[in-house]
Amino acid sequence: MTSEAVPHWRAAWAQPNYRRFAVGVLLGGFGMQMLATAVLWDVWERSHSAMDLGLVGLARALPVVLLALPAGQVVDRVRRHRLLAVTQLGFAATGASMAVASLMQAPLWVLYMALALAGCVRAFNMPTRQSLLPSLVEPAHFQNAVTWNSAIFQVCAIGGPLVAGLVLSISGGAWTVYLVAAVGCLAFALLAAGLRPRVAQAPPAVWTPGGMFEGFRHIRRERTILGAITLDLLAVLFGGATALLPIYATEILHTDAFGLGVLKAAPYAGALLMAGGMALRPEFRRAGPALLWSVVGFGASMIVFGLSRNIWLSVLALAAGGAVDNISVVIRHVLVQSRTPDHLRGRVTAVNSVFIECSNELGGFESGAVAAWLGPVASVVSGGVGTLLVTAGVAWWLPELRRLGRQTPADVMHSAAEEKSDE
Repeated sequence: MTSEAVPHWRAAWAQPNYRRFAVGVLLGGFGMQMLATAVLWDVWERSHSAMDLGLVGLARALPVVLLALPAGQVVDRVRRHRLLAVTQLGFAATGASMAVASLMQAPLWVLYMALALAGCVRAFNMPTRQSLLPSLVEPAHFQNAVTWNSAIFQVCAIGGPLVAGLVLSISGGAWTVYLVAAVGCLAFALLAAGLRPRVAQAPPAVWTPGGMFEGFRHIRRERTILGAITLDLLAVLFGGATALLPIYATEILHTDAFGLGVLKAAPYAGALLMAGGMALRPEFRRAGPALLWSVVGFGASMIVFGLSRNIWLSVLALAAGGAVDNISVVIRHVLVQSRTPDHLRGRVTAVNSVFIECSNELGGFESGAVAAWLGPVASVVSGGVGTLLVTAGVAWWLPELRRLGRQTPADVMHSAAEEKSDE
């Protein structure tokens, strides 16, 4: 059945390549979300230190920041589906090593080392996975594929923490969770090896040291991309609260490991509901205002969560934050990929991954450091206020972002043509 013979809301699923890719994302993503929850609980149970929780984010982020530029060049020079399989095997290996370390009660620095190695793998995996997607679906259904990918991620991010919390509550040990993550990533590696991209990858240009910086140059020219990823970087850097959830679960909301799983799953439950609604609607006609207002909503939700002492209000605030953040994720992903030609997608996505890691993981380190100094409530509430101020500043700095309209397949071709003419 061709994509034209099925309803628009599930057109991407009519293509075998995308089905294989999506199942892999589901299996690997579910395991990695379980692992991320277990790591936070493992570290908190063993140290009861906000700074140690922050170091989890630092260990995950630094390798991505340091390796992103060479990784982007590699992604643009090799077959992406093969590199995807290799990186998923790397995740499987690090998950298995964490299981062994946990079972043997190795010191925390061993866990941090394993997380750093996983970060090295992620430096290559993230740009590979994102830049591969446009070659797996028809251009007219790219946003549909992005929306479904976002929905699959939310399913993983809801189910993974809940199952991890349940397993931790029953077994009391994190090693089983780490092992499940390794198996899921191994399954994704096998599926990725069988992918057959719809169009041939653009042949790489002659390698030069300066080629690593082409992604930066492209983003500098495309100011809407620059504005969107800068907004995400600063908003989540200040406003994210994930690293502090074990503290909120045990000391403020007085719940257990399963309660932590519920809190960690809540943003993704909201995002999944939003992704379902977005899959049923056409592309945004005014993408820029939708992006800016979604970030405002995220900051406001984090302020409510930071002040809440009721677990249900906290869950609702996190779910609302996840719902509006999903709008930002879809718009930003479509914007980055649609305004980047194929021969630069790996390098541009690698630069984008630096912004994402700095916001998510270094944001966790920032939250832990501020919480160690001022307390968790002050850390979360001040971060939410900072998100609102950042959004106002970016909207003033880049009026073209406020005017950003609908992204269509024609924009992809136009962007590619402009990029080629600049070379």
